[in-house]
Amino acid sequence: MVRIKTNVYSHKRKKRVLKEARGQFGDRSKRYKEAAKSLTASKQYAYFDRKKNAGAFRSLWIVRLNAACREGGIAYSKFIRGLKGAKIELDRKMLSEIAISSPEVFTQLIEKAKAGYSTPIAAKKAVVKAPKQVRVVKAAKVVKAKAKV
Repeated sequence: MVRIKTNVYSHKRKKRVLKEARGQFGDRSKRYKEAAKSLTASKQYAYFDRKKNAGAFRSLWIVRLNAACREGGIAYSKFIRGLKGAKIELDRKMLSEIAISSPEVFTQLIEKAKAGYSTPIAAKKAVVKAPKQVRVVKAAKVVKAKAKV
């Protein structure tokens, strides 16, 4: 028997791909093979650009916070360290929104950060020491494994 290539499912698949590629330039929206390649690339770009977008927003929040902190008479890095010392856990997005929407609350945060800056942060030092110990253990295992061979 002759093999039938033009079945319902391949038509459905091709229609779905061409519908998704609608609006792209030239053959990318008209030919199945070109449309499929174009969609694969566009989905890859979309994935990577979502990550870039997140980083861009974080840097925007940091710029806003730095400007608001400078008006309050403190540097951004000292402000963040002071908040950690005062045990205030707000992310940069929320801090940026507070700085824009209610400056009087932000000035209170700056005062607490100035007070918290002088206190040492013990938790941060403990976190820094832990990975170094793990790395030493891993390196020792690698040396032992090489010695056996």
